[in-house]
Amino acid sequence: MTTLGVFDSGVGGLSVLRELQKQLPTVSCVYVADSAFAPYGERDVATIQARAQTITTYLRLHHGIKALVIACNTATAHAVEAVRATHPDLPIIGVEPALKPAAAQTVSGHVGILATRGTLSSERFLRLRTQVESSSSRTVHFWPQACDGLADAIERNRLEEVQALGQRYMTSLFNAGPQAKNIDTIVLGCTHYPFALETLQSAALGHGVRFLETGLPVARRARELLVPMMPPEPEPGLVLPPTLFSTGDATGLSGAAQRWIDPKLFAHTVSI
Repeated sequence: MTTLGVFDSGVGGLSVLRELQKQLPTVSCVYVADSAFAPYGERDVATIQARAQTITTYLRLHHGIKALVIACNTATAHAVEAVRATHPDLPIIGVEPALKPAAAQTVSGHVGILATRGTLSSERFLRLRTQVESSSSRTVHFWPQACDGLADAIERNRLEEVQALGQRYMTSLFNAGPQAKNIDTIVLGCTHYPFALETLQSAALGHGVRFLETGLPVARRARELLVPMMPPEPEPGLVLPPTLFSTGDATGLSGAAQRWIDPKLFAHTVSI
């Protein structure tokens, strides 16, 4: 059996996990929510790197994973290169804001980016933005918006707070400058944010925007890597449920997984 490790600071990576389940139903996914240290977007770089290394080692030693998905934009931005250096034999897939697809799809040439402050300030994000801006066949203006507290509100299922913060940051985004009203594409640069999509869409009514997330591209990349490692003829109709762990109270992860993936899922607490 092929096992894939997936981790995030909390429940946000479930937006990636549900796409992985669709693309790789016969792969055993082990998901770790580092809830005891969430949200990563408000942690220092050294802590994020240390947690990424600890969780990766745990997944390899205790679950024998064949590949790893870092289902967190902030952890990818600050730790994926260090984890790859420590585990050079392990295929590792990170997530990053979908700036390249957004640049290709925008009609107006104005793209909003909703992300954590940690992601937006990272060298990896700045390199990605520079690369996309320089390689685009036309001028694309990116409008970054740091969404302090939004991931944490989603993590804790505080619906009124999610709505208030979503409205605040969308308003701030469209008022960021004279041309910001022309934004027609918005990148969800945090894996938590797809779970606030209805709120964000409601706040964008009248602006005619499309939202881009990263779950499906990541899942497709994981499929490319794992299919060669899988048995040639998996059992017909087999769908393996994910195994879920939380480094904090597992109740929140269980509830989120039941809401967004499968009502029969439950998470367990793990001390790592």
